[in-house]
Amino acid sequence: MNALPYIPGTQNENPSPLARFLPLLEAGVSTTWFEENLTANAWVLDPFGGSPQQALCLARSGARVLVAANNPITRFLLEMAADPPSESDFNAALAELAASRKGDERLESHLKKLYESECANCKKMLMVDAFLWHKDAEVPFARIYTCPHCGDAGERPTTLADAERASSLLASDKLHRARVLERVAPLNDPDREYAEEALHAYLPRALYVLTMLINRLDSLSLSPPRQRALEALLLTVCNAANTLYPHPVERPRPKRLIVPGQFYEHNLWKTLEEGIALWVNQAAPTPLTLFPEIPPESGGICIFEGKLKDLAESEKMPKFDASITAIPRPNQAFWTLSALWAGWLWGREAAEPFKVGLRRQRYDWGWHAGALQAAFHHLGALLPLKTPVFALLAEPEPSFLSAATIAAASAFQLKNIAMRTKHDPIQILWERADGGKKEKLDVESAVYEDLHTRGETATYLHLHTQALSGFARAQNLLLSQETADEALSRIHANIEDALRNNPNLTCYDGSEKNIQIGLWGFANQEDDTVPLADRVEMAVVRYLSHNPKKTIFEIEREIYPQFTGLETPSKALVAAILESYADRADNGMWSLRPKDAPSVRHADLDEMRALLTDIGMRLGYTMHQVNDKTLLWGDKADPDYYFQLIASALVHEFFIQTRWAHEKSIIIIPGGRAGLLAYKEKRDPALHALAERWHFIKFRLLRSLGEIPIITKETWDEQIGGDPIEGRSQSQLMMF
Repeated sequence: MNALPYIPGTQNENPSPLARFLPLLEAGVSTTWFEENLTANAWVLDPFGGSPQQALCLARSGARVLVAANNPITRFLLEMAADPPSESDFNAALAELAASRKGDERLESHLKKLYESECANCKKMLMVDAFLWHKDAEVPFARIYTCPHCGDAGERPTTLADAERASSLLASDKLHRARVLERVAPLNDPDREYAEEALHAYLPRALYVLTMLINRLDSLSLSPPRQRALEALLLTVCNAANTLYPHPVERPRPKRLIVPGQFYEHNLWKTLEEGIALWVNQAAPTPLTLFPEIPPESGGICIFEGKLKDLAESEKMPKFDASITAIPRPNQAFWTLSALWAGWLWGREAAEPFKVGLRRQRYDWGWHAGALQAAFHHLGALLPLKTPVFALLAEPEPSFLSAATIAAASAFQLKNIAMRTKHDPIQILWERADGGKKEKLDVESAVYEDLHTRGETATYLHLHTQALSGFARAQNLLLSQETADEALSRIHANIEDALRNNPNLTCYDGSEKNIQIGLWGFANQEDDTVPLADRVEMAVVRYLSHNPKKTIFEIEREIYPQFTGLETPSKALVAAILESYADRADNGMWSLRPKDAPSVRHADLDEMRALLTDIGMRLGYTMHQVNDKTLLWGDKADPDYYFQLIASALVHEFFIQTRWAHEKSIIIIPGGRAGLLAYKEKRDPALHALAERWHFIKFRLLRSLGEIPIITKETWDEQIGGDPIEGRSQSQLMMF
């Protein structure tokens, strides 16, 4: 299996519409893979169409991207991202909506009054940003606002008028629910009960506003660009109107339509006004066509409005050079809401192809593995042999990764998996293949390989991923006549047995019931492999010493090829190393600190060695210098003190290679390394266990002790604990 370097990306600075339901992907990852492996105007297939931004970036890099977009909402997002209306069209559409009439008043005035409240401080009327509710309550318990008159701001209890306004909307609630239901599933529709259940995520005031807005969407005579602009703004309102906004924000990315115990009710008119900034795009339009019309060779997007199965049966298919996609994760909330929103915006015909999202209420991983297997089967029919598939699996967890790898096994060969942390997307490379030779499978060996290569503890997800790679190498992910659900159960049982019943492995801070909690490592801590964190430290410092003024992204891009597959260091580890050794300029560029230049640190070590010799002689100890790093006080065979001098945080070698780890074994380090060493201990409990047998003295403390005119053994013993490693910053402690 080939080594796959993890491709770093950058954070998306501007929030996108419906971002909480879309895959969490860093920008630039897929385009980097495309540019490194394919030529401009290559044909790329996205079989799932779950990340509009990914397809758009590929097209702007010169790819011709065919997107199978079965979900009408993600299809609309893609169309709007490729060629959005102008800002003036958005403003004009909103102005026409605001000026439309509700009885004798403007619709804008009518809807704004629904969110009026009295300032708790100056008693003047204002518009709230949001109301706060308890689940199953009939009135809100608090409101959030900023008073334009007196500046009072924050969360305040609701007033009697607020409660009365909310209660007054209950009288017409059934009528408004019936109207929005009719646009999705009429009375005799078998899916109506599921649509009714989904509407429980909407409060009466929200449905009242939505009914008003949907009626105007049908009745206003707008130009096509303004119509699209208004549809986009209403989609933003459809999303903001539901109750899936917990207070406080504990689950910002909902997967199921479950009303939180406390939640926000947003001001929907304010959502309309602020929604323009989400949709306006200053970039040049990207060519967009509907299949079978193809985009120009310079790059563009071709949308297939349907299922991958239907695409595979088409005779007008281009020859694809690769497939680049984001693997979909089950999301009952988004898929159900997509069916509702499509009906509300474009009528029940638009919702019909996706109404299966209404019917299925629960998705287990066995079902998802089967669904993905069907999709990969159709994908295999669309791709020639040896065609690569580069996939991103966001919000990874073991069952999700297992479902994806099992599903692909019947048509694709797993080439490699690159993983950073459990919070980052996993990057997977498959290749279209027709099976392969089966090999003997040893799950324990796969787990041992990962732990030994890392030289430190690992999360369960890392070991699980390594085991899945072993199953893939052995052509053992999906057996003959086995369903995807059965394969999922078999593989998970094998991995759990290999970990739970192995006396050579131990789990730190784990749980007997759940092996996925905690960090796994060897029961015997005497592994002499250089830990991953130490190797990353050396790589970062070495690179920065020869290449000053680099961003963390540039540093990651340069060092990640040295740590391929599952060894990819976390962004937090790289940042902790940089904070220890380098200074960051205002423009985000990092440069090695002058005092951490090799020549300066060599001089520091010479100084520390001289200080230890001087202090030891003053205390009456015999001196023994074993080498440049090692100094003894007292008898050479059984010293009173054993010192190791180091300018880095590479302390693991001392823990493993020496026999002196007793209560007076001391490591002398620069103060700037203390935070990094503390961070390493925090992320690796095995290292922390070894470190507990040692004491640490910072350079600055040793200098202070050397300046004491008269020093005694008692003074020495009292002072050496005066500047402990535990005094590191909380910001570093929080990084993982």
